This record gives sequence, C-alpha cells and structure tokens, in this order.
Amino acid sequence: MRNAFAEEIARLAATDERIALLSGDIGNRLFDPYKAQFPERFFNCGVAEANLIGTGAGMAMCGMRPVGYTIVPFITTRCLEQIRVDLCYHRLPMVIVGVGGGMSYASLGATHHSCEDIAFMRVLPGMTVICPGDSHEVRGAVRAALQLDGPSYIRIGKKGEPLVHETEPDFKIGKGIVVREGTDVCLLATGNILPVAVEAGEALAAQGVSARVVSFHTVKPLDDALLRESFERFRVVATVEEHSVLGGLGGSVAEWMTDQQNVRARLCRIGTPDEFLHVAGEQEYARECWNLTTKGIAEQTLRALGASSDRSSR
Repeated sequence: MRNAFAEEIARLAATDERIALLSGDIGNRLFDPYKAQFPERFFNCGVAEANLIGTGAGMAMCGMRPVGYTIVPFITTRCLEQIRVDLCYHRLPMVIVGVGGGMSYASLGATHHSCEDIAFMRVLPGMTVICPGDSHEVRGAVRAALQLDGPSYIRIGKKGEPLVHETEPDFKIGKGIVVREGTDVCLLATGNILPVAVEAGEALAAQGVSARVVSFHTVKPLDDALLRESFERFRVVATVEEHSVLGGLGGSVAEWMTDQQNVRARLCRIGTPDEFLHVAGEQEYARECWNLTTKGIAEQTLRALGASSDRSSR
C-alpha cells in the first residue's frame, strides 16, 4: 500500500504544482523518485508531527495542497490538537496519510499499534476518513482526497498486502464497493483487513452461507444508501475492521442504526477489543490474538446469524 501511495503522489505532483509532500522522518528511500523530481516540494519535518500539521496548515492557507505522511499513531494521536484546531477549525484541504493501520507494526509494541485512530479522526468536524482496502484503492483514495475542499485522513497498511481488485475500481468517497455478492449475510470491511474479509466470505460460502463482501472504505461520510439496502436485505450485517469495536466503523454503523426505523438485520461488530495487546509478534500473530483471521471472522458472523435466527423464531 505504501508503495502505491508513493507512486501515486509522485504521479499527481507532476500534474499539480500545488502538491507538497511532508514526511515525519520516514519513507526517505520510498520517496526518492518524488524528491528527485520535486525537491522543492518535499519536506522532512522530522520527529515533530505537531509542526508537520502546522506547516501543512500554513501551506493550505497559501493555496497549496499539502500531504502529510508518517506512522498512524504519530500523525493522529500525537498531534490531535493541531489537526483539530489548525486544520479542521479552518476547514483546510490537507491530506493526512497514516501508514501502518491497525496492527501492521505489531512487532514494535503498543506505541506503534493503531486501533483508536479512526475513532479519533471521525469525530473531528469536517474531517473525511478513508481506509482503502488494497493498493488499487489507495491510488483512488489519494486522487479523491486531493479534490476535497477540507481536511481528510487516509489510513493505509504497510506493504505486501494482497490485491483484492484485479484492476483499479471506480473509487468514490462515501460509496462502498461490492467485492463479492451474497444473499444471507453482508460483511462491511474497511481498511487492510479487506482481503481477510473476502476469505471469510469464501469460508462462509463453503459452509452454505452466502456472504456479500463490501469494501466500505469510507468511514466518514458513511454510504447511507448502501447501509439502508444492506440492513433491509440481509439477516446479519457484520462490520470488519482492524480497529477497536469502539468508535470505528462498527461504532459508526451502530450510531447510524439509532436513527433508523424497522431495521431488519442484526449488527455484528468485528474488531479489536477494548484493551492493549501486551505481547509482541507480527501482524498475523496479532490478528490471531484478536480473532481477526479468516476463521475468526467467519465464526463470529455465524454466531450472529444463529442469534438472528433464534430471535426471529420467537
């Protein structure tokens, strides 16, 4: 995902002189092609993320289109005040790109884990929150975010994530992408957990449960039309995210449900629990700890489906 971002931002910078890339002391070799072409529009802001956001805000006020990039917790949690006051309050068009969403950096410990960032960012007034599901979606997300008139947050994985789409899909902010059709349950997956959700859909099919899988890449604004259709059509709608079940996509959809009438489907929130991971290991190990595997997602969906059947029979 990060390679796709680096390639796409370099390509876009060649066509738009307003684009400037600000790095938080990361990705130096990654951005070598960009720096070779646009050295005057690359700024290594060092381990000073609050200053990175403030610098970007100033650039945006001057008509530029700044893009800030570093590891998720450092470009969100560490400088939340600057994002809130410098960017959102002034409705400035800066794109914040956080790399290593979820447990991508699981081996580096809790300082590098990011299971709260979607919650932080989506409550900020005027902030758009986008979590692409593969490298193709990353490219579309960057292009779309740069067209916005206000601040946006793009949460990407690290590297080596499998592609879900054969070619780049029609990417529109606030519009989910159906990856796999089904009739019994619907999996709404956001971010780099999407490939695992697709595998879970296939595992459910092998057990006789027809599962639709959607790349629900925009957490804010929500795809209202798709949610309405999903909750009217399916028995279970499961949100899948490598993020806390509190405040992320699952929390957003739960809030959405409170404003609806006659909701048919049961909501199943699949994500990380309300606790820190106190063991070290790679991302796959962390996913096993949190039951965010193909088997785990399928089992949690089946339990919700069983509960839905019990409820409907009473």
